[in-house]
Formats: sequence, C-alpha cells, structure tokens
Amino acid sequence: VQLQASGGGLVQAGGSLRLSCTAPGRARSAYTMGWFRQAPGKEREVVAAIAYTGNRSYYLDSVKGRFTISRDNAENTVDLQMSSLKPEDTAVYYCAAEPAYTPTQALGVLTHTTEYSYWGQGTQVTVSS
Repeated sequence: VQLQASGGGLVQAGGSLRLSCTAPGRARSAYTMGWFRQAPGKEREVVAAIAYTGNRSYYLDSVKGRFTISRDNAENTVDLQMSSLKPEDTAVYYCAAEPAYTPTQALGVLTHTTEYSYWGQGTQVTVSS
C-alpha cells in the first residue's frame, strides 16, 4: 500500500509550494497523517503531523509559522502548504499514514517514522538561494 504524493519542485528562497498526498482506501478512512523530510546525509525528520480529527497538529520548530498542514477526510488527502521557503528546507518530502482504529488514536498525532505503516514515494523540494 503506497500513498500518492505530489507538488514538489524547484522554487526560489521566499517562495511557496503546496504538497498533496492521498491515502489509500475508501473516503473518510481513519488515518493519522504526517509529512516528513530527508535531506542528503541526514535522518528523516517529521515536518508536520495531524490527527484524524484534524483538531490537533504538530510542527517542527524550524517550520512553525511558515508551513501549514491540513486534511480533507472526505477525500483522504493531507496537504502541506509551505511558505517563506529557505534553502535549508531542501529535501525529499514524504507523506505517511497510520490507521487510527480507536477514538484515542483518532485524536492523536504521531511524530516518529516508526509509528507510521504507510509511506509515499517522496517528492523533491529544492529551494535555491
């Protein structure tokens, strides 16, 4: 099972990009979802994550105020709106999903790679200075 991610590209510093990801299954399937990134020579890190209910989210400190994660449960999609991009945001970005089987899980936010079962193929984001 693989998620479908899109929206990466090349942008100048200060510019914006929007990443989108579609999770598998029927509409309104319950997934906790997140976006991660991995730069060359570095470990994969969480950028943002959002609960299935949509009322809780997490952001990496370095992207707070610049990135916004959102989701549409009717379409099983999660988006990452990235603004004021910096060269240090350059990385391959991955979306991830983990089924939320219980009400508690539906309210939760997951921030570690090991907590997610399903991954997208990665989309390159390059920010030039």
